[in-house]
Amino acid sequence: MPQSPQPTPTRSEMEILEQLWEREEATAQTIHDALGGTRSVGYTGTLKLMQLMHQKGLLGRRREGRSHVYYPLVDEQSTKSSLLNTFVDATFAGSASRMMMHLLGNKKVSREELDEIRDYLDRIEEDKS
Repeated sequence: MPQSPQPTPTRSEMEILEQLWEREEATAQTIHDALGGTRSVGYTGTLKLMQLMHQKGLLGRRREGRSHVYYPLVDEQSTKSSLLNTFVDATFAGSASRMMMHLLGNKKVSREELDEIRDYLDRIEEDKS
């Protein structure tokens, strides 16, 4: 039987996943406090979103006392790769080079970032030869 596709997280869900990938597990209160300055919803909004993420299969949870401890069920790297692939396909007709040229042409890129990009491209070329 084919495996069902991984659910695609929303921007708000990604904020929560970022916190959980960093912490490995946390209560809704911990996540809400960590996101304090970035989200304009109250604790119950954070809790409700995490409950919905649990129903979607993005988060697991276990009872600990009177609270639930949440943990990610989706891998950070594969989730980000999937989101990026979807974005590149939809926005740049699947062309990574178009995306990179557009990105580098629209943003101020520091010398250090350019050096990192060059080093990364050099490593890719070495791997292919």
